[in-house]
Amino acid sequence: MVTEQLTFQNSAVLDNSDQIFLSETRIESGDTLQQLLNRLNATDLDAVAFLRNSPEATQLRQEFVAGRSVFAQTSSQGKLLSLQFPLGDKERMLFISRGNNDTLTGTIVSSQTETHTVTRSAQIESSLFAASDLAAIPDTIAIQMAEIFGSEIDFHRDLRKGDRFTVSYEVEYVDGRPLRTGKITAAEFINEGRSHRAIWFEQDKDKGQYLSPEGKPIRKSFLRSPLEFSRVSSGFSRRFHPILKTWRAHQGVDYAAPTGTPVRATGNAIVQFAGNQNGYGNVVILRHDDKHSTVYAHLSRFAKNAKKGGRIAQGEVIGHVGQTGWATGSHLHYEFRINNTPVNPLTVKAASYQANLNPAQLKAFAERSKPALALLERLKQSDITYLE
Repeated sequence: MVTEQLTFQNSAVLDNSDQIFLSETRIESGDTLQQLLNRLNATDLDAVAFLRNSPEATQLRQEFVAGRSVFAQTSSQGKLLSLQFPLGDKERMLFISRGNNDTLTGTIVSSQTETHTVTRSAQIESSLFAASDLAAIPDTIAIQMAEIFGSEIDFHRDLRKGDRFTVSYEVEYVDGRPLRTGKITAAEFINEGRSHRAIWFEQDKDKGQYLSPEGKPIRKSFLRSPLEFSRVSSGFSRRFHPILKTWRAHQGVDYAAPTGTPVRATGNAIVQFAGNQNGYGNVVILRHDDKHSTVYAHLSRFAKNAKKGGRIAQGEVIGHVGQTGWATGSHLHYEFRINNTPVNPLTVKAASYQANLNPAQLKAFAERSKPALALLERLKQSDITYLE
């Protein structure tokens, strides 16, 4: 495999007008073409009209079904530059592109792909997504990174200006054009001077886990935040709800977020309670084991699986942010309890979720992780992009 070194401008002086943004999303039930383009950061009316009316986009309209992935490139002004739409036969894809004459065209091409690994580095100045945009890192990769380190970093509250991250991730290409992003293969996030590293270790085909350089599982028994990290909710990352000052005796944490934002279980659990409790409003209480429980209050509505006695997996959505009970604004009140006594969820330490490697696996991981660790070390203080 050939490795090519590409020059990447310093994010502090990069001209946004020349940037290309990579986005990936799935068609959701009830979506319109305009809603899909909006999620792909494409806001120009020409693109909407082309997808609605052009004969070249007929197959997209015919196969516009929920669950289908779509990958796009857009300009900083929201102009659609290209769109890749895999067709149902899985052997072809519709490729829509904007030519030099500023007109859109569509062609059917083979969907045989090549996978390359891209490595990029960036620094936090305002938010994770702002830094990712400047480094041309897709939102899907930024969200993956937040999920990987979700047991160690609360991406809603812990990010600081000057934090840095380096990430290696897979990108599938068709005829030299990017089609979709894959999984992160290695990443480092330096938060408040502390380095967090994760390397993907595939033990069997399509089965593996993220490990520290020492071979310890990254995933812990509890996530640091009950809110899914997204471009929408991240805008509220440093807001503290006014009610927190009057509710400190509850020793919970308030996450301000728009009504309807998904709330996830921070650990595997059984639903102990789901209903209304006075000041808590609509609340879900999860029992994780004989010792640990968590509380999610002020929900606007419950997820279908949030029923007393039901089993819940870590990261599973149990409800949605609201303003029920004694809440003066839309937010989630979250508590972490040990032996029914509330403790600070921001400081509690969780055990590893998955088993450690045996000696043979640890040896194999040490060998396989060397190139990834070397690349992370080389790029973490630079503004260079690697493609291999």
